[in-house]
Order: sequence, then structure tokens, then C-alpha cells
Amino acid sequence: MTACVLETAVDDDTAPARPPAPAPAGAPALTIAADGSYAARLRPGPDGGLLTERWTLNGPEPYAVRLPGARPEAPDSEVLPLADGRVLIRRRLEGRHALALLYPAGPGTGEQPAGFVGRERLRLLPPAPDGVTVYALAPGERTTELWRVHGCSDGPERVTEIPGHCSGGAWLDRGGHLLALDRTVDGRTKTISVQVGRGGETSPLLRITEDSDDRLLLADPDSGLLLLRSNAPGRERLGWGVLGSARPARFPGALLYGAGGPVRPGRTDADGVGGESGMGGADGASGTDGASGTGGGNAGEGRTGSGGGEAVAAWPGPVPFAVQPGQVLLPEQCGVALRIDGPDGPRVGVWRPAEGRLRLLTAPEGWLPGTGLWTADGELRLPYATADVPCGLARVPLPATAPLLRPARLPRMAFRMIPRRDLRAAAARAAEALPGAGTAPPAAPPAAPPAAPPSSPLATPPAGTPAGADGAPAGEPAPPLGAAGEQHLGGSSTAVRATPVGLFRRATRPGPGPVPLREMPTACPGTSG
Repeated sequence: MTACVLETAVDDDTAPARPPAPAPAGAPALTIAADGSYAARLRPGPDGGLLTERWTLNGPEPYAVRLPGARPEAPDSEVLPLADGRVLIRRRLEGRHALALLYPAGPGTGEQPAGFVGRERLRLLPPAPDGVTVYALAPGERTTELWRVHGCSDGPERVTEIPGHCSGGAWLDRGGHLLALDRTVDGRTKTISVQVGRGGETSPLLRITEDSDDRLLLADPDSGLLLLRSNAPGRERLGWGVLGSARPARFPGALLYGAGGPVRPGRTDADGVGGESGMGGADGASGTDGASGTGGGNAGEGRTGSGGGEAVAAWPGPVPFAVQPGQVLLPEQCGVALRIDGPDGPRVGVWRPAEGRLRLLTAPEGWLPGTGLWTADGELRLPYATADVPCGLARVPLPATAPLLRPARLPRMAFRMIPRRDLRAAAARAAEALPGAGTAPPAAPPAAPPAAPPSSPLATPPAGTPAGADGAPAGEPAPPLGAAGEQHLGGSSTAVRATPVGLFRRATRPGPGPVPLREMPTACPGTSG
């Protein structure tokens, strides 16, 4: 990717908001499994410490199960739900990290040790698409190690060592073979892809300009839609692109929404999120359509941005946390949910590339900010927790409002209706030519007119001939054709009488020859009169 495109459409469709209860500081509010069936979080316990809580989301009503350990969990611990209902927890010890699997066991909590990683720092990545394998990043001074901490037979194992400092994390395919990471080298951040199944081979993935910082925030492997953040337009802005496309990235004006409200193009809000810059598209014109040639994705029925994300820098703009799955080859119809922080607390923004506007929704009371998932049919589900409802899931149906396809424009055509008397005359002649007719066809006239030459398929009647069949007075049925008007089609011995040429004498341009009545249209396109 070598260019970007700025879009200026802004639609401030606001709604009153109620500030939700804040999430525990220093930990994700809620981490949702790859298939959207389970979720897990660390919540305050009755003794003042933290304990693990697992949510079940794939039933008719959500419910939570507490999984307390032998002692309260530390604030820097991490939990990640698996597709089978178990919860992987990472606990920091002196100089290493311990991994364990938690699951309900009667009135208590079952715990199965899952190994150790002897590194000073370790961070879990978002859930893998298979729902079982778990990866983690261990940053060092000059390099970052990628570890497979669950899903291997012999305990945690190191996959590869990547030069530079890596952050983020998004899956690019449904098989869980390609992982996108944001790598910082010499002060510049670019997104790379890592093939976890081939020894951790890396390759460049997102590069808008040589001097820009480009980060992949969220992506959908079904449609190829990706959400990115870059300062290529001159300031940090939220953009989008399409996986595998060679067109430049787009930076819609509808996503210029800072902490103080929507930012119109050419203006700057209090937090420094500016308007248009002079950066144009591939053809040098700002405001044209375009898409990037990179992508990334989180797998599963729903997507969440709370599973192990790492804050790189202060960003006052919208933060995408869920994208609608199942929109194969329709990236512009995918719904994207964004967290928008404002003076009244976090709100939920919904945006689709095809609609070109940002819709602001009232977040449910107690919403766990930055968490949620989409379903394939366009329903946004937002988890919340209050004193009365400790485990709730708000369901907001948000189908696409933009048309999927534009109807093709039909050419303008002129039509001429065939007179009723001519239709009756043609029907009578066709009935005589049907097999098994009771009467034999009349003999041919003694002097048949010569056939029209091949270059003139439509015979022109002599001047003064009245309207109707050839040679017949107006208002009377035309005489039937004789042997000269019969045709033999495909070598068949059955004679089929043709439609009189007089029905088409007003055609403005030569066309195909006459057809039998059973194949004759009721209106003739391309004629006048």
C-alpha cells in the first residue's frame, strides 16, 4: 500500500447516553471466545481481591459462574475463555508466568496446571479461530518472542523471535495460520504477518507510506474488511481497507469523532484530531474511492477488541471493537461497532462503509466498555453488568440500510402496439396451418409476388395500400397466404405459415425476418409510431 484517500462525509446522528459503570483499571473489561459462546473477566470478589468469572453467551439467556481460586488474583493477571468452556489464566510469579485452566467443579473451582513461561513479561493474544490454541507475546529489549502457550502436547513452546517491539494482534484467516502484529523498528510502526504454522515466517503487511505509523486494529476474514489507524493523512486517523485489494486506504470523515464530538473537515477539535490533509489517492485526487491492500482479522461468530489488546498511545477517536462476520465478498456492507469516549461516558458507534455515516447509540446501563460481538444477520450484542443484573446481554438489531447492488439502468426503448384486427387475421391464418385442421389450405393465387431480396428482409408495400394486411381493404381480414408464404424449418415436412410482413412495415431499421404467431411478441422494441 502506497497511498491513502480522504473522505469527508460526516453525519452526526447522536442519541442521549448514560455513562456505564467503569471496568476494572489495568485489565480488559471482558474477553469473548472466538466463536462467541463464552466470555471471561476478572471482577472484584467479596474479600476485596479479584476473582475469575465466566459468562455463558450461547444459551437463551446469559449467565455467569464465578471461579474463585485458592487466593485472590493479582491485578496484572489475564484470563482468556476457550470454546470448550474452560478459562485459561496467566499469573505472574517471580521471573516467570504460570498458566492454568479453570473450570466449574461442583460448588468449587477445578484447576489444571498448563505450564510455565520463563520470561519477565508476557501478554496473551486474542483467541485463535479454532477456540483451543492460545498464543502470547514476550517482549524483550530488542526483540519480541511469539509463544504458543496452549494447544501443544508438551506445554508452552516458542514459535519465533521477531526483531523489534510487537503489539496488537489480529487473525487473518479462519484456520488460525496467519497472525498480524504491529511491529515498531527505529521509531516506525508497520503491520507484519506471521505464519505461525511455518516456524513463524514474517512478511510486510501494512505500509501506507515510508514515514507513517500504520497499525491494524480489527479485521474480518470473511469479507476482507479491515480497520486501521495511521498518521499518513497528517494526523492520527481511523481508516479502512479491503484485504487483498491494490487500491489505497480510505479515511472517512464520518469517523472524525473526538472526545468533544464530531469533527468537521477543515476543523480541529480540542484533542488535536484534525480535518483533511493534502494527501491524495493513487491518482492524486483527494476524495476518490479506494481500499488498502492489506488486512487482518479476528475469528468467530463475533469479534471483540478486548482480548489482549495493548494500548500503544493515547487515542481520543473511535476505537473499533467488533465487526460483523459472514459478509463474504461484501466488505462495504459489514457493520462495525466502535467505542466513542465523550464527556458523558463511553458510547457505542455503528458504522458501515456503504452508508457513509456514523450512528451513535445509547449504551446499556452497566455496559462493559469496548466489548461486544456481532452476529451474521446484523444483531449487535453488548454485555453489561449492574447490581440488579450481574450478567446481561443487550441485543440491538442493526440490519444494513444501504442497498447491496444498484439496479442496472435499462436503455430507453420505443414500443408500438399491434392493431387488434391484424392479430385476429394472423390468428385465423395460424389456425388453418395447424396439423389436423379440418379444411385444406386454399390454393395459391395464380401470380405470386416475387420474394423480397435478401438485403431487404422487410417488403415495402406499394403506395396507396391501406392499413391492414397486404392487398386487403381496411377493416377486412387479409386473404390467407398460399404456397409462396409457407416455410419448411429444419428439414421438417410440416409447413408453418409465417406472420404477414405487413405487421412490421413501419420498422425504422432492418431486423430479423417475421416469426410465427406463437413466437411473436406483443410489442416490438426499437420501433416508432
